[in-house]
Amino acid sequence: MNTTSNDKHLWVSWDEYHRAIERLALQVHESGWKFDQILCLARGGVRPGDIFSRIFDVPLAILSTSSYREESGTQQGELDIAKFITMTRGTLGGRVLIVDDLVDSGVTLVKVQEHLRSNFPDVSEVKSAVIWCKACSVIKPDYYLSYLETNPWIHQPFEEYDGLRPHQLAAWTKKGENQ
Repeated sequence: MNTTSNDKHLWVSWDEYHRAIERLALQVHESGWKFDQILCLARGGVRPGDIFSRIFDVPLAILSTSSYREESGTQQGELDIAKFITMTRGTLGGRVLIVDDLVDSGVTLVKVQEHLRSNFPDVSEVKSAVIWCKACSVIKPDYYLSYLETNPWIHQPFEEYDGLRPHQLAAWTKKGENQ
């Protein structure tokens, strides 16, 4: 498998992924904008949302969204937004930072912002932060680390688990042990 990044493919290692989240968090911090809660969009925003919640020491809420289900997650389908937001206490309100891994078409971010306006009257302000912003997006997030002019497919490190099934775990956990 060719893992060299080019105009069509961006390959990201675990190390690069974590550094990108940290640099994005720094960008948000340096902007001076203060927020009360983080709303991460699952699945791609869960890891960045968790790290942001720990760094900024603010509550984390999770909203499940999904549009990439076809062809092993490589073809965008109809957008589904969960009815409820998961959080440990209270309800979503105040200044909310939406965190996700990327904006591709931008449809998810637009629809989630509409969802918040329609269903969460206690939310006073919303901003968004993503690692990657593709040029084809209909919306530009408030904060993004990388603007991708050529709209490459982003190969994130956790995608290696997409094809892994429970019956394969024994062999999977042994990979690299005899090196």
